[in-house]
Amino acid sequence: MKRQARGGGPTAIGAFSARTVEEEADGATAQPPQLRRRLGRADLRAVPEARRALRELLRQWGRPGRSEIAELLTSELVTNAIVHTDNDAVLTAFVGPRGLRVEVRDFVARRPRLCVPDADDGTHGRGLVLVQSLADAWGVRTHGVGKAVWFELDAGGA
Repeated sequence: MKRQARGGGPTAIGAFSARTVEEEADGATAQPPQLRRRLGRADLRAVPEARRALRELLRQWGRPGRSEIAELLTSELVTNAIVHTDNDAVLTAFVGPRGLRVEVRDFVARRPRLCVPDADDGTHGRGLVLVQSLADAWGVRTHGVGKAVWFELDAGGA
């Protein structure tokens, strides 16, 4: 069953990295694997790079079961941010007890539109339909100078 859209979640650490923070000697709780990557304006090379980084994050987590779905949905969000805005964006992904959360934050306030493409649209216009169909939860969260589009995949199947 899909969960309701909600905002928030931990902030990723280690810009441009996917890493696990080991439990500290003083007994603090270990941080889950996290990823944060800046996406350059109009740089479509960021799409395969984001997929590789996410694959590594899931490998570190030790739960690569839904890696293909996670990579596909991440590609869609990254592509949308690069193609439909004329600005940089930030990809953040983290794994928590409930599963994987991926978020792409851009700096354009215009919200994405979920549309059902017709046969004449070719391969365009299907990104958010895929996200809606395959993610366990997804949504759009506004922030001061833009928005973040996110999805989650539950740990049970991730």
